[in-house]
Amino acid sequence: MRDLNQYLQCRSGHWHYVRRVPVCYTQWDTRGVIRTALRTTSIEVARSRRDSLCEADEHFWASLEASLDDVDGELKLGSQSKVRARYKAACGRAMARGFVYTPANELAQTPELSDLIERIMQVGNKTKNKQQEAEALLGGANMPKVKLSTAFKVYCDRIAIGEVVNKSDAQKKAWKKAKLRAVNNFIKIVGDIHMDSLERTHARQFYNWWGKRLLPKDGKQGLNPNSANRDLGNLRKLYREYWEYEGQEERQNPFRKLRFKDKSIAETPPFPDKWVQSKILRPNVFDGLNNEARLLVYGLIETGCRPSEIANLLPENICLNHEVPHIKIKPHMERELKSMASNRVIPLVGISLEAFKKAPDGFPHYRDKSALLSASLMKAFRVRGLMPSGGHKIYSFRHSFEKRMLEAGLDYGLRCLLMGHKNNRPSYGDGGSLEYRQNELLKIAHPISKVLIQNL
Repeated sequence: MRDLNQYLQCRSGHWHYVRRVPVCYTQWDTRGVIRTALRTTSIEVARSRRDSLCEADEHFWASLEASLDDVDGELKLGSQSKVRARYKAACGRAMARGFVYTPANELAQTPELSDLIERIMQVGNKTKNKQQEAEALLGGANMPKVKLSTAFKVYCDRIAIGEVVNKSDAQKKAWKKAKLRAVNNFIKIVGDIHMDSLERTHARQFYNWWGKRLLPKDGKQGLNPNSANRDLGNLRKLYREYWEYEGQEERQNPFRKLRFKDKSIAETPPFPDKWVQSKILRPNVFDGLNNEARLLVYGLIETGCRPSEIANLLPENICLNHEVPHIKIKPHMERELKSMASNRVIPLVGISLEAFKKAPDGFPHYRDKSALLSASLMKAFRVRGLMPSGGHKIYSFRHSFEKRMLEAGLDYGLRCLLMGHKNNRPSYGDGGSLEYRQNELLKIAHPISKVLIQNL
């Protein structure tokens, strides 16, 4: 960590950046002691400009170290790393002088001649490093050409770190898979073009390709617009955040407002109460299914949780010794929730309470394995004839839970809290005590037989 005023010297009230070139780079960087006027009497401004110069110099030295090829005592830089090092250094040096780096062709077209004249004068006043100053202030450093595939790697490795830092391995894989699909689809149709060459015509070409795939063909229904919109949205975000990272926020996004109208999709139907009681809560119906999967199904019925939420419960969030037994759906360092509203506490009643008594440590076999869980349960339900229709899924338990709460007249705010939904109404209080929530859930709990409990 840099000292607050490191590399800063004050002369006659004006601040300067003063730094010695590290010994390991003196063979190729002959500046010796770097002395640069920061053109300010403000220590805050000086620190900011010092940071920009430090970043520029360190980018340059890092590129030397990374690209060093000791052949006959000469330093050889790969063309891409050399261009990037020069460009980064020019951007930082221009910022330190109080200017925004602008390519020479754009400077030539600027109507503000005063800005251009001041830049030229600044270069003319320098007795050292005139070439570097000219590149920085007059836009002489070419921006490196970066292909879409490379930009995507930069996005994943550097830009989007905050998005994935608290995701589990499976969540990270799913996050990257969706975005990589969009990039690969674009490259397949348009090509792996350079980011600075990507234009509206390319985005429209990709949009039109998706449009054809959405149309019915040979009597078969076209693909869902959600898939197309997901690709377009991921590319739109990649383009925007990559250029923001490069400091060029003003670039117009070629994927802007390209979106297909969403097709109405039939909602997943809930399990009818009579079906649950006569079919799913029948003793021995899950004989042959592994114990964790069987108990996990029962854990879903009276909690309304998403299957992944139950599967990823940690032992410390299963509280059976409390006066009101409950589970806590909480994020942790290696797994995030779907939304902030998903963070909630749910009392355990009925068959779900009995199931967790048999699984106080949760379900480690299915932890961070949502795809395995879904496949296992769907197969188990189908072979046993436990799906009322082809549209029913394991997620139907969640819809059934919400429907039962609605029909029993449970408070809207409590329903939102227990489901993990955002409540758009003004919030007063904490949603009620655990005892209150428990009593409300007991109103909708399915009756269970002693035989079923004994067979758990």
